Amino acid sequence: MASIIYAMSGEGRGHATRARVVVEALRDRHQLTLFASACAYDLLAPRYRGSDVRVVRIPGLHFAYSAPGRVDLLRTLSEAALFRMALGDYVERILPEVDRARPDLVIADFEPIAARAAQRRGVPFVSFDHQHYLVVGDFDGLPFAFRQQARLSAPFVEALYDWQRATIVSSFYRVPVKPAYRDTRWVGTLIRPELLGVRAERGRHLCAYIRRQAPAATLDALASSGREVRLYGLGARTAVGPIRFLAVDERRFIEDLATADAVISTAGNQLVGEALYLGKPLLVMPEDWNFEQSVNAYFLERTGAGWAERRPLTPRLVAAFLEAVPALAPRLRQELVCGNAAAVAAIEAQLADSPTAAVGPAATLRSVREAAA
Repeated sequence: MASIIYAMSGEGRGHATRARVVVEALRDRHQLTLFASACAYDLLAPRYRGSDVRVVRIPGLHFAYSAPGRVDLLRTLSEAALFRMALGDYVERILPEVDRARPDLVIADFEPIAARAAQRRGVPFVSFDHQHYLVVGDFDGLPFAFRQQARLSAPFVEALYDWQRATIVSSFYRVPVKPAYRDTRWVGTLIRPELLGVRAERGRHLCAYIRRQAPAATLDALASSGREVRLYGLGARTAVGPIRFLAVDERRFIEDLATADAVISTAGNQLVGEALYLGKPLLVMPEDWNFEQSVNAYFLERTGAGWAERRPLTPRLVAAFLEAVPALAPRLRQELVCGNAAAVAAIEAQLADSPTAAVGPAATLRSVREAAA
């Protein structure tokens, strides 16, 4: 039995969902300690309270918003700079928890504090997230705007850490990998256990997910659909016409997702992958200045399973999407979307390496990049 620390970003719910898949796949033969912030901690701590999986709260990075659905890029970068200045203190703060876990492996899911703690303690460390596709992916085939967005985002992703001995990317799509990063392991979306056994059905309602706030125009467009809309992400509140505002409840969300006619949401990798796994057509709204979501939206359209809209929704657009839904049946087979088995195999392969391996072996991302320079 190995001891594993899985540290994740608390921004959005995708990181916590991915972590839970890993935990449930490995907990019967390994000891898991989770480091999480914000939303991820709030989701995972109650689930594993009193169990053999320990969940530790840590500080975390997050997006700042200037308006509903609009990332405030300058304030996000400013807060990230302050976070970076405090990283040394944050590492010192979590070192006692790292020592308590005595990890054989640290997994960082877009989380920089545990990565530095692993370096301090000489513990092998791997990156396992979606965002590193921006670093290792070859985007020469993308349209100019998306290619530039990917290139602008990559340095910020790489700044979190670049000394991992392995990089695992979880995504509902694949792009060619730059020659310098051919050892990257690319796996599909991690599908939570409750979804693996679900039999999808085609109902009449729409399942929607919007983070934090929604422009009034978006809510008006959803209300105009003539369908019941089960909306998550904005908290429970009084219904507005056909829109039911629902609190986060994993079991109910899975049921609503599995029986929806279609999905309308922001363009996060995890939810898009889960909807594709269930065969649900999507209309996604990438947040302004969220370059990762913008690229996700582009690749969703390439699957033929959904639409992307970068302007506020309108009743006309929603009506056109619903009319097109029968023709948007996903063309991706479930086994191609689901990356659970490949992800677990990639992690177990890291554990199979020498337990005395130090941080900074020949195959770190940094050394590969420098060798290619």
